Amino acid sequence: MNIRMPTREEIHAAFEKGEAAVVELFLSVGMQVEELAQQLEKQAAALKELQARLEKNSRNSSKPPSSDGYRKPNRTTSLRKPGQKPTGGQPGHDGYTLKPSAHPDHTAIHVVEHCEQCGAGLNAVEVTAHEERQVFDLPAIRIEVTAHRVEIKLCPACGTENRGQFPAGVTGPVQYGPGVKTWAAYFSSEHFVPVERTAQIFEDLVHHRLSEATILKAGQELSQGVEPAVEAVKAQLRDAEVLHTDESGVRVNKQLHWLHVAATERLTHYDIHAKRGKEAMDEAGILPAFGGTAVHDHWKPYFGYKGCAHGLCNAHHLRELQYMEQQYGQVWATEMTDLLLEIKQAVDTTPEHSTHLSPEALAAFEQRYDQVVNAGYEANPRAPPAEDGNPPKKRGRLKQTPPLNLLDRLRDFKPQVLAFMYDFRVPFDNNLAERDVRMIKVKQEVSGCFRTLAGAKDFARIRGYISTARKNAVNVFGAIRDAFGGKPFILSSAPQ
Repeated sequence: MNIRMPTREEIHAAFEKGEAAVVELFLSVGMQVEELAQQLEKQAAALKELQARLEKNSRNSSKPPSSDGYRKPNRTTSLRKPGQKPTGGQPGHDGYTLKPSAHPDHTAIHVVEHCEQCGAGLNAVEVTAHEERQVFDLPAIRIEVTAHRVEIKLCPACGTENRGQFPAGVTGPVQYGPGVKTWAAYFSSEHFVPVERTAQIFEDLVHHRLSEATILKAGQELSQGVEPAVEAVKAQLRDAEVLHTDESGVRVNKQLHWLHVAATERLTHYDIHAKRGKEAMDEAGILPAFGGTAVHDHWKPYFGYKGCAHGLCNAHHLRELQYMEQQYGQVWATEMTDLLLEIKQAVDTTPEHSTHLSPEALAAFEQRYDQVVNAGYEANPRAPPAEDGNPPKKRGRLKQTPPLNLLDRLRDFKPQVLAFMYDFRVPFDNNLAERDVRMIKVKQEVSGCFRTLAGAKDFARIRGYISTARKNAVNVFGAIRDAFGGKPFILSSAPQ
């Protein structure tokens, strides 16, 4: 809008007409200035919102790192505070120095035949001592072929032809054994090696190239073999005291699907579904029967499960608070960040035999929490209702600023935000589930997408089995081999 300023002639004409004309002229200019100021204010608010949206990334919000693209911040920021620990390995850290073996597989004796000084023969001289050096190396690897032959005999009494019995699992005239299948599944499922490259590894190492169909079939057989272990994990997750849950997008047949994870420190379960919300969680069969505390990132469908308590991920809150501080200059956000970290420090330094903070400490932290939230509301007053008193035309909640949205969540879900303070079994964040999700995302980065939903579900089932084995310090290669042998690793029921 352009302000139309009165000309010199219009001003003189107004003065000649009298005081009322002059007042009317300048009121007209004032109205134009006021209208322009309102438009500038709206444009400034829209520009600020757009700028804040552009500055939002995975470091200061809940956006995934994949959304950052190639744009990197000029200076990396961290939510961690400088600590007192020195750099490098910490006291008590297990080292990995190569140590000599007490029982070597082979011993090579290198004899001394002549004196290096005078050349005298030493073959008949008694050995006084040995100096030993050990070399750790791999033997040559090759495919071994075992021919199973059953005897065929004719009974001399009745002439019946009798055959011996092949071992269990030997069903075809030519087939691969469990060792080859274990290798193929290990490369593909544990290290995300593509099918073609897995075949190349076999050719390079054992001089025998597998077909891609054989590698894919090994994954399908492993998925079936770990089914008993997967069902056992689901049963134990339903009985856990604290359950970490999360979800993330994956591509299946060029369409967006969702990976759902439910995990504890010793258990992991994955499922892939076309939906993200409650329908998918119900089909996974864990949350509907769960009665402990579910830790998550405030995804609304989680609150649809009323049979369990809820704890919110404060790592997400810290990132959002950092965003409010950087983009909106919110002082209260800095105070809330410091308070949450202070509460975490108090929980972490509480003696091991204690299960909760003292009532005085709880009351003090709750009071400070409320004070910070109230200070946030004072710094961000809500927009007044329309002057005409008419209800808003749009349905639903009125749009408000991001600081107010975060303040409302911190106020309305205070018990869930501070769940880690009331119950020491509940962690401060949901990093465990996010770490479990990360490995599936690595697979997607390597392969691009899953070709079929059945293949995606097979992979998710195997990864849950592998993750559970690794969390319990079970050798993954051995766990895969046991699954092919019909005896998958199943964790005995224990408190989580």
